[in-house]
Amino acid sequence: MWKYALSIALVIAGVAILFPRGDQAPKPETVTPAAELKMKQAMLNQDVARTDELCRSQCSLELHRIVQDTQAQTDGKARETLQATQAAHPHMERLVRTKRDQTLDQGIAAGTLNEAAAKASQPYLEEAKRQVDNGKTYQSPPFQADGSTYFVLGVPGADGASGIVGTVRQQILAQVADHQKKNLRIEPYPAQGRYKIESVDSKSLQNVQVRHPEDNQGTSHYHTNQVVVKFKQPPSDNDLVRIRQEIGGGHVHKLGYTYVFESPGMEAKQLMGYFGKWNIDYAEPHFLYLTNDIAPVLHPNSATVITPNDSLYRRYQWNLPQIETEAGWNVSKGSTDVIVGVVDTGIDGNHADLKGHLMAGYNAIQPGARPADDVGHGTHVAGVIGAIVNNNLGVAGMSWYNRVLPVKVLDSSGAGSTYAVARGIIWATDNGAKVINMSLGNYADAQFLHDAIKYAYDRDVVLIAASGNDNTERPGYPAAYPEVLGVAAVDARKQKAAFSNYGDYVGVAAPGVNIASTYPNNQYAALSGTSMASPHVTALAALIRSVNPALKNTEVVRIIKETAMDLGPPGKDKYFGYGLIDVVAALKAADPKTSGQAAGAPTGTAPAPKPGWPDWMQRWFR
Repeated sequence: MWKYALSIALVIAGVAILFPRGDQAPKPETVTPAAELKMKQAMLNQDVARTDELCRSQCSLELHRIVQDTQAQTDGKARETLQATQAAHPHMERLVRTKRDQTLDQGIAAGTLNEAAAKASQPYLEEAKRQVDNGKTYQSPPFQADGSTYFVLGVPGADGASGIVGTVRQQILAQVADHQKKNLRIEPYPAQGRYKIESVDSKSLQNVQVRHPEDNQGTSHYHTNQVVVKFKQPPSDNDLVRIRQEIGGGHVHKLGYTYVFESPGMEAKQLMGYFGKWNIDYAEPHFLYLTNDIAPVLHPNSATVITPNDSLYRRYQWNLPQIETEAGWNVSKGSTDVIVGVVDTGIDGNHADLKGHLMAGYNAIQPGARPADDVGHGTHVAGVIGAIVNNNLGVAGMSWYNRVLPVKVLDSSGAGSTYAVARGIIWATDNGAKVINMSLGNYADAQFLHDAIKYAYDRDVVLIAASGNDNTERPGYPAAYPEVLGVAAVDARKQKAAFSNYGDYVGVAAPGVNIASTYPNNQYAALSGTSMASPHVTALAALIRSVNPALKNTEVVRIIKETAMDLGPPGKDKYFGYGLIDVVAALKAADPKTSGQAAGAPTGTAPAPKPGWPDWMQRWFR
């Protein structure tokens, strides 16, 4: 239904489980911390179980492929095929092509197992060999070895005389569990990695002891001995020498009139007090941000729905049909001209289901280095947007053609500073991004970050961000900035996720529970969080700009809101915003051929560049 249009910190990406439209479930305000923690733990268990299914399905499909490839190959060529497969999928630790008249030890093999895994897998390998020789497929139950989970599978060849037996290490299950404990706030914010941090109330900056996940609500984290300062006029070299002397030395990072000062002897509050005597716009803590997962087939009764042939799509990707993506593809599948920036932990540039759509990108943590993903979060987000569609492999992204620009602003702990996030947003803007996804957040309204947001917004970029995963009404940033479209999450029943943040700043909702997508090392994982909901909306914005490039960012956002499917209380509400995004309705409204609107005709008020915008923003990376 149509609706009326509505108008540096640590980022935490989040996920949400929606509650029923009929108020049959308790409202978020009535859920106790213990009950919320129990629901989040249940969702983590679901993500791990679904990831186990994805891993087993993917490995089985790969073995079916290589058993066909190696059936007629010479021993030497078959060995090369196995080695190439094992190198591309290192979790498949050992692969063996076996023949009926051979023992496993006599087969052609690639990869090795450690002693504990070899011993624990032996009975399952023997059973796999027996089943394959009888022309049957086999999958073992999970077993433990050397602190890791493994399983064995076997796939027979069509000739009945050969087959492939493999041993798979499922380290991904532990990775997903660890990732989701942080992403869903099941554990208190971990003071890990290279940051020396403190937790504070985002409004008062009073210290907060975070001993329980519930304590994360409204809590932000910052470098204890750093401060961000924006000067009204550039300080001279002599001024900088004097400042460093008076604060006791330390590193200084410059960005236009804005500096990050570090002191070995003064803490953030002392530094903020010290800079009060200088001619500044503001001095604020240097906050951190965290992460908040054959030809096309036409349905027999509908010529308007496209079902891709990606191997994991039909069984696991409930999310795309829910928001009418398949029907929307008849209006637009995207365009290579519309670039999508993913400001996150980086992206695995070698993933077979992504690399055809990825650009070179940027690493704001370590400039000059590749924006590689050492967490998995950014790779998962990127897959929701742009996993290659209709390639008989893995999952399908929402866009068939839009290019994805990786921007790494969060490090291996899943955290990144205000400086890194702001730098990444501005770099993406200056390097062609028309839409930017930010599956990260914090509760601190950092002016430094807001400056970067406004820089992108005033240059006609559509900005999308996750609302957060603490089930709180406390505004999270950047999602709560007026220039940003904040996204809540729903589950397969269109109910609110138990952990999804809410509030008047929420613009729309999107799927965010047990979302199957790409994961590093050619793997696939199911993750939950508003981090997973946000890229659905980002991809829709990219599709809209593809079908009608003349639309301004404000017009894109207006269309997304006005075409959303109403959920919860009638009209806009704080849990779902304007409702669940509707891909086909939005694209038809944007398409000049179906909307009755000429391409480029104004449909709203576009942002005008601010005449007094600081020169340093305009000169950024130019």
